[in-house]
Amino acid sequence: MKIGVVAARTGVAVHVLRHWEDEGVVVPDRTAAGHRDYTEEHVSRLRIVRSCQRVGLSLASIRLILHRDEAGRTEVIERHLQHVRNQKNELDAAEAFLTHVLTCRHDLMSRCDSCSAYAAG
Repeated sequence: MKIGVVAARTGVAVHVLRHWEDEGVVVPDRTAAGHRDYTEEHVSRLRIVRSCQRVGLSLASIRLILHRDEAGRTEVIERHLQHVRNQKNELDAAEAFLTHVLTCRHDLMSRCDSCSAYAAG
């Protein structure tokens, strides 16, 4: 498949596909004439790359975790998973705080122990 077709199928711009190739993330085959030739496997990998980006992984991390046998893969995934868990805890606390603020009966938030406790956190 030509790069333009792959770009249209995946929603990834041509210049991004070229960049990902330069970074060694998804490297297509080449025709005898030197043109990029993407297979269905490449398209599947590109979709996985986009999924990895959506969860906040960098291209360097994605390149490392795409292949199960890469050294350091587990550590990268575990470190990012801990980061996601930390973010989730922070978001849960923010949600609880804002939910409380909606119904807080104090005239000033600084006079509310619950509001002040979140601010001290």
